[in-house]
Amino acid sequence: MSSISWFERLKQSLFPSYKLRDKKQLINLLRDAEQGNLLNVDALGMIEGVLKVTETHVRDVMIPRKQVTVLNLNDPPEKLVETIVKSGYSRFPVIGENLDDIQGIFLAKDFLDFYANSGTSFNMRDVMRSAVFIPESKRLNVLLREFRTSRNHIAIVVNEYGGVAGLVTIEDVIEEIVGEIDDEYDIDDEVFIKIDDNGEYVVQALTPIEEFNEYFRSSLNEDEFDTVSGLLLQAFGHLPKKGEQIELEAFHFEVTETNRRHIITLKVKPL
Repeated sequence: MSSISWFERLKQSLFPSYKLRDKKQLINLLRDAEQGNLLNVDALGMIEGVLKVTETHVRDVMIPRKQVTVLNLNDPPEKLVETIVKSGYSRFPVIGENLDDIQGIFLAKDFLDFYANSGTSFNMRDVMRSAVFIPESKRLNVLLREFRTSRNHIAIVVNEYGGVAGLVTIEDVIEEIVGEIDDEYDIDDEVFIKIDDNGEYVVQALTPIEEFNEYFRSSLNEDEFDTVSGLLLQAFGHLPKKGEQIELEAFHFEVTETNRRHIITLKVKPL
């Protein structure tokens, strides 16, 4: 079996007559190819993403410990369903005494059998899956290969002391290659501010502050942050969860949707 590296194979297959010395030079050459219409911008972005994951560690993309939504091993089905519906996620770590006591992984779809067969008792231990633990230093390309071979979609990230540092999903890794993956619940990126059926203002967190000020005739600070999200993250001092509220300047902000890294949407009420 040849000991030639993947980087050398890539150079020989794409640019057999070009002497490339490092990845930076390869990326510059690929960008030149995109400028010459040999690659489209999406293909270039994914190639750069593939190169990036070989140098990126799990700690760089994981959902931090404080933002992990968990299920308690001893909670009744009614409370579990409430947590699942409110979060919108499909896979959850199951904990015992605390977050460092991970008992397994629960898939929301496993509730279907429980509700389809009414009258049966529910025991979390019977339905949860084994948890996979990985170090925060693992590289993403290695993790992606392990996800594919094991058909697992989620892993618990542990630090050097064995404590839970966070979690990472296969979607987190794939998004490093292809970019943010939207779903059917994401709102139109072109419409930053709109009024819902109740007459309330629904605002995308990535609304430029300049556009927000123009719409509401307000004067939020545009010098330090570009978006409403950046302004609110500083005001909260942490990544807020759904339902958290804050008053800032002449407005009342309520977080209505988040993901594991960003605020997505807000309800805004002028005071």
